[in-house]
Amino acid sequence: MSPKLHAAAGTLGMGLIALFWTSTVWVELFGTPQGIATVKTNIVQGLWLLVPALAAAGIGGAQSARNRRGPIIQAKTRRMRIAGLNGLLILVPSALFLAGKAQMADFDGAFYAVQTVELLAGAVNMRLLWLNLRDGRAMARARVAQR
Repeated sequence: MSPKLHAAAGTLGMGLIALFWTSTVWVELFGTPQGIATVKTNIVQGLWLLVPALAAAGIGGAQSARNRRGPIIQAKTRRMRIAGLNGLLILVPSALFLAGKAQMADFDGAFYAVQTVELLAGAVNMRLLWLNLRDGRAMARARVAQR
């Protein structure tokens, strides 16, 4: 995979996570129950774009790291593993659960408990992906400087 495609996939993934997160906060603060249901449904639909984007970014990163060593590569790899597990074990199941509850207008304690966990896990993933973006850009600048 080309470095540009890897960067685009990672940026798309990070952007979608940020969009999902901010949309959730916004609609919870200022929206209606119908608005909450719409956002939660759209997030589930957006997973069809988010999951492949993050998978492509992960595959591209693994391919480019194959012949490299160093603390930055190790840190990026560790962060992606954490973000992937966080997404698979917390964020995707939470999105599905919350969309179902919101569509039934069932905004009980379980909804808000899972919503809180989802927001925290989403913030963690945004931070991890931001750090990877920062390190990836630094690595790209270093490669250009070596030429």
